[in-house]
Amino acid sequence: MVWKVAEAKQKFSELLRRAAESPQIVQNRDRLAGAVLGAKDARAFLEFYGRKKAPLREALREAQRICEEEGEDFVPPPRKDRPNPSLPGPHARRHQRRQ
Repeated sequence: MVWKVAEAKQKFSELLRRAAESPQIVQNRDRLAGAVLGAKDARAFLEFYGRKKAPLREALREAQRICEEEGEDFVPPPRKDRPNPSLPGPHARRHQRRQ
């Protein structure tokens, strides 16, 4: 079942009961906001990912697979370059002391 955030808040107990049967999707303005897993699914997930350190790439592929099964679009956010003061360039200057 797909829940709106407000509805999920109001009916949290019901959301948890249904999550025991199958994962519940929570949306905010028709966009995937999260998913609630039952204890059985959560244990299986934690066992799999706790046993070995899965690279981020594997975790993103698994998230994409789950979204496809649920009929949701999985669009990772675009990369953003962040300033790195240890590299030469215009960003490094802002961290230098003024004389």
